[in-house]
Amino acid sequence: MLSCIVAVYRDWGIGADGTQPVALHADRRRFAQLTRGAAVIVGRRTLADFPGGRPLKGRVNIVLSRRGIAADGIVPARSVEEAVRAAAEHDKAFVIGGASVYRVMLPYCDEVYVTKVDAQPVSDSFFPDLDADPAWTVAEAEEPAQEDGISYRFLRYVRQPAEAEPEPQQPEEKETDRAD
Repeated sequence: MLSCIVAVYRDWGIGADGTQPVALHADRRRFAQLTRGAAVIVGRRTLADFPGGRPLKGRVNIVLSRRGIAADGIVPARSVEEAVRAAAEHDKAFVIGGASVYRVMLPYCDEVYVTKVDAQPVSDSFFPDLDADPAWTVAEAEEPAQEDGISYRFLRYVRQPAEAEPEPQQPEEKETDRAD
C-alpha cells in the first residue's frame, strides 16, 4: 500500500522557501516511527533539504526526478510509474514530499497520515485540502495535543472506494432474434 505522510497548517500549507516554518518534535517522532523500515518517495529538492543532503537512514529512499539522480543510498525514479513500481517492492511505502511529488503521487495513495498544525505561517507550497475532497474521509483522529503552545492533531485519511460503474446491460435475446 502506498501512503502519504505530511504536516499541514490550517490552510493546508506545508512550507515556504523549501523549509517547514513550524516544525514540531512530536510530528518528527511520528514521521520516524511510521516510516522507519519503509520505502519513502521523495523529490530531488526535498532530498537536498535533508541533513547533509543525504538519504534518510533506515529507509529505502526512492528519489523522483525527471533529471535523474545518482547517489549512494537512493533508488532513482525518472517517472511516477517508476516510483510506483519501486515502492510496490516493499511492504510499506510513504510519499514524503515535496509539494510537486505529493501532487503527482496522491492519486496512487490509499491513505494519508496528516499532522494538522493549528498555525498559519506564510506558505508557498500546499498539500491538497482533503477535507474539501469527497474522495477522502477521516478514518482515525487522535485527540488534539500541544507543543510549545501550538496545538496539533494526528489524523489518518483514507480514500473512499470509487463507485463502480454499472455494467452495460445486454438486451435480452428473443426467440425471433436467433439465427438458426
